[in-house]
Amino acid sequence: MTEYSVLVPFVPRRLEQALPFAGLVNWTPAVRLWQGQSMLLEPHQTFVGAAGAGFRVPVGFGVTLMPLRHPFEAANQARSVALATGHPVIAGFGPGAPAFQENLLGAPYEKPLAVARQYLTAVRRLLDGELVHMDGPEYTFQAQLAPAAAPRVDVGLGVLRPGMARLAGEIADTVITWLTPPSYLREVLLPAVEEGMARAGRTDRPRIVAMVPVGLEREGTAPERLALASNYAHLQAPHYLDMLRRAGVETAGQDPHAIARGAVDVGAFVTGDLDTVVKRLDEYRQAGVDEIVLNATGVNKMFGTQEAIGDLTEILRTAV
Repeated sequence: MTEYSVLVPFVPRRLEQALPFAGLVNWTPAVRLWQGQSMLLEPHQTFVGAAGAGFRVPVGFGVTLMPLRHPFEAANQARSVALATGHPVIAGFGPGAPAFQENLLGAPYEKPLAVARQYLTAVRRLLDGELVHMDGPEYTFQAQLAPAAAPRVDVGLGVLRPGMARLAGEIADTVITWLTPPSYLREVLLPAVEEGMARAGRTDRPRIVAMVPVGLEREGTAPERLALASNYAHLQAPHYLDMLRRAGVETAGQDPHAIARGAVDVGAFVTGDLDTVVKRLDEYRQAGVDEIVLNATGVNKMFGTQEAIGDLTEILRTAV
């Protein structure tokens, strides 16, 4: 059965801003609260703060960026959140854009897949209580987390294209996608995940989590405007444009509005009346997604937090 979760649809500056969305996990069928990488209020602190405020809910990081933290720190922080909330955690990681890597590390990853393999392997083994020896090429260290009985932390990998999907099929507990249409998931990413599973001799498929930007239609608001408000930066990033091109969106020489329109047409951004939205979300279930994370960022940006909460509440009560 496919489950539904919610994403905090903005970058919080104060803890109390995130609490209504934690409340949705308490009071609706949503199973988990998610947040992507934040350069303001850091998501680990947000979730621990919410737990301290009384909102102890399952959470997911989708995704935090590898250049920001050493694998030991990543494992320790993820387990700290599990200890503080008392719930299992999905800790998703991704390499980030090459420019981001270069700005923080002095140079982009020469082989992002190899770095991601080493990073996720180290984090998983640390969380499993192992004494980990890493001897490069990207990380060289010896470490072990202090023993503690904690809820499980699943280690996820952010996936846009087949190479990372194959790697996730080999080593990840969870596959996390963003802005990926259901047809692309079904026809491109999931077969690549299965290739990776076969290569590793795995029979347990990683959990498939799709972050889906969504918003109910509003009179006078063109769907592409809502899609742009939701994912303006992503719709200009080379790696996302490449993914959308593979998914059937014409991107070459197109302005952001045209690309956003294409994202709506292929179902990468889900909008329409309530019945239409629920039907289009069900396409993700049919594609093999285990958890649909509703991302109301566009609605929040254009119409405010109350409207975003209203959309999420209606969709969750109808879809689940």
